[in-house]
Amino acid sequence: MAKSPKIDDSVTSLRGVGPALSARLATLNVHSVHDLLLHLPSRYQDRTRIVPLAQAVPGQECLVTGEVIDSKIAYGRRRSWLITLADGSGFLTLRFFHFSKRQQAGLKAGMFLRCFGQVRMGPKGPELVHPEYRAFTAQPDPPEPVLTPIYPTTEGLGQARITNLMEQALGCLADWRPPDCRGMSDLSDLLDHTAFPNLADALRYLHRPPVEASAASLAEARERAALDELLASILVMKRRQRARATEQTRPLPRNQQLGRKLRDRLGFQLTGAQRRVITDVLVDLEKPRPMLRLIQGDVGSGKTVVAAFAAVRAAEHDCQTAVMAPTELLAEQHYLNFSEWLTPLGINVALHTGGASQRDRRERSNRLAAGDTLVAVGTHALFQRTERFANLALTVIDEQHRFGVHQRMTLKDKGRSPHQLIMTATPIPRTLTMALYADMDVSIIDELPPGRQPVTTTVVADTRRDEVIARVARACGQGQQAYWVCTLIEASEALDYRDVQTTHAELCERLAPQRVALLHGQMPSAEKTQIMAEFKAASIDVLVATTVIEVGVDVPNASLMVIENPERLGLAQLHQLRGRIGRGSIESHCVLLYHAPLSESAKARLNVMRASNDGFAIAEKDLELRGPGEILGTRQTGEVRYRVLDFTAHAHLIGKASEMAGVLVDDTERSDALIATWSPAEGDYSNV
Repeated sequence: MAKSPKIDDSVTSLRGVGPALSARLATLNVHSVHDLLLHLPSRYQDRTRIVPLAQAVPGQECLVTGEVIDSKIAYGRRRSWLITLADGSGFLTLRFFHFSKRQQAGLKAGMFLRCFGQVRMGPKGPELVHPEYRAFTAQPDPPEPVLTPIYPTTEGLGQARITNLMEQALGCLADWRPPDCRGMSDLSDLLDHTAFPNLADALRYLHRPPVEASAASLAEARERAALDELLASILVMKRRQRARATEQTRPLPRNQQLGRKLRDRLGFQLTGAQRRVITDVLVDLEKPRPMLRLIQGDVGSGKTVVAAFAAVRAAEHDCQTAVMAPTELLAEQHYLNFSEWLTPLGINVALHTGGASQRDRRERSNRLAAGDTLVAVGTHALFQRTERFANLALTVIDEQHRFGVHQRMTLKDKGRSPHQLIMTATPIPRTLTMALYADMDVSIIDELPPGRQPVTTTVVADTRRDEVIARVARACGQGQQAYWVCTLIEASEALDYRDVQTTHAELCERLAPQRVALLHGQMPSAEKTQIMAEFKAASIDVLVATTVIEVGVDVPNASLMVIENPERLGLAQLHQLRGRIGRGSIESHCVLLYHAPLSESAKARLNVMRASNDGFAIAEKDLELRGPGEILGTRQTGEVRYRVLDFTAHAHLIGKASEMAGVLVDDTERSDALIATWSPAEGDYSNV
């Protein structure tokens, strides 16, 4: 007798799941029975009412039942198999273009079929093409009074197959109880009145909702599951925070007063917000517990100089700092800034990127391993196994959401529990910060340097392109510089958008004698660096670029930006791009040059950009309009991927989940149950 599958068993323990089907399920992140139960329907269909065949209307999705009275092969433009059903009220044709001899042999006259599909008008009347069907030897019983779930699926895995597997999995819910390793935690004592006191009730309802289920009741059940998942995520981060509190690292107390020398040599006054955040960081570095601090600040708020003070503190103790940037362009910008500030203090700064020659890379690696280089600035090149640090005490990670967990772990492991400083110019709404960074201390630079001018943003249709080009010509004629940003590198037949190469050629001709240069991510690193240096030195008047200039480029004389096809970009990216101008004392302007017609969503985004320069207000609106994906950027391999939680729909749960996590963090049994249900094995990830 076959053993009944258990909740933690592989999906191969379910009937009908072999290696091929198991591989298809794996593409949906379904590896176990437990995973399958957390694979929730995306929508539902009402298949409880049988429509008489005579009332089947073209264009309608319906459930029908009838007796097979004819089955034959028809030949026309395409060979097809036709089955005629009758139910006493009328007739309906089923048409299949793909079928097997086994299927034909299994459906003979006198059998009954229950079918679901969309009716269309065929050559001789209404018909269903490739409907879902089930065969019976006699008139079937009435359908069950439940809605039919429609699941996210993949190629080679139809709804009928996944529904059959889910029926088997639902039979395992009864054994999903503590103290099993994947316990089902009852949180009713921490919840207000709810129809779903535990996750098992919510899952049963979502997989097998009664026909009277409303959109509100289904949303409540999904919220219950989302709350569990969010709570588990926050608990994992709180455990990381506690684990970090027990770690030991080298404290970096005040030593040679190099920080004071840096402050005196900067050439500008630190803002009050910068001074406050620098104090937060330096106090953290004095402790024997590894720092893990996130610095949030709008574009141009001066996060890099905060990192420089942290690197100086490490250098005072002959300790090394690794500064990690997501792009070579940003790494080079950081290298120039750190070199300008730290080299006069006797602190060696080196750039580690993939673009260097093999000989240069070897020499830089040797200096790093010997401890001669105290600040290493780089991209993924810093992750290489060949890179060795003599005494790594601090890692600075810029725009950390662009890196995968494995990459950050690799850098962290190059030192003995080094302090970690994480920076982002992507303003993150407070609600998301509570959920996504519950394991970090957070500092916010909420003040721009004095003299910075707010950017005036206008939204212009590309039918007025000539006016915009004339405006750029006037600005350059007055000694100012401009960016012209495109979202494509090369022209595309599939996309009706302006590309950077065609635009560069056009502007070279129309803006002569102004100096127009081209910059995009596929160019060699040395060439990109040279072009940016020339633009910063005002040897270039107009830089035609892709979104590669989104972060890190600082050219105070650039006062005008034109963004082609801004409707393609999210608010977060538009705000980052706009932050490249307005960095000096010149009045600055951003022109969003859109191509009509615009969707309602695109209109809303562009109107937000026109109305506000406040990055945090824009981020809140971005969360409302587009969800957290746009705010956080493209997820990298290893980042958290939620099964049910959708911050757009469930942001209101964050406060409640944070409150509950504060209670449950000391309740080991229930915390273990929640984390085991929703999270992969923590392993080394607990210390990322």
